[in-house]
Amino acid sequence: MKPRNKHSRQRASGEKTKSSGNGLNSLRDLFVEELRDLYDAENQLVRTLPKVAAAVSSAELKDTIKAHLEQTREHVKRLEQVFKDVGEQTRATHCDAMEGLLKEGKKMTEKHGEEAVVDAGIIAAAQRVEHYEIAGYGCVCAFAKRLGYDESAELLGQTLDEEKKADEKLTEISESSLELDEQTVA
Repeated sequence: MKPRNKHSRQRASGEKTKSSGNGLNSLRDLFVEELRDLYDAENQLVRTLPKVAAAVSSAELKDTIKAHLEQTREHVKRLEQVFKDVGEQTRATHCDAMEGLLKEGKKMTEKHGEEAVVDAGIIAAAQRVEHYEIAGYGCVCAFAKRLGYDESAELLGQTLDEEKKADEKLTEISESSLELDEQTVA
């Protein structure tokens, strides 16, 4: 089977390609830059999720956050594998967007009030994070497919699916499990 593009031909011949520094001169450059952004974002989450779990009162939400922490650690490992698969150094580029989302979420974890209402606010902040990750993984998965990085696309797609499921679980908890009575709803 004939490789679809220059990078596929280079990989087929065993030659590794490297991204071209800070410039975005190819889809591959963008792909690598986005991977580095996601790598930093996931590592920021690994550091932050234990604090978020400690701040919630709902046992189900706490368990969900702890489970997602373990999943996030796996996402970091997958990204490391993708870097290896595409012949790039595993390196993070600071993700300002994740930093901002986590800063906003931290404000929510420091709020005082009705526990279920604060938990609902934490869920809202967590879902913003999930939506950012879903957008990021959707893009890099599409880029990997276009670049012919089939194994990487599969790994990234697996993470994308897990991020979507995490978002769905947070929605489920906010709709059914939080103990919001008539007073806290009004």
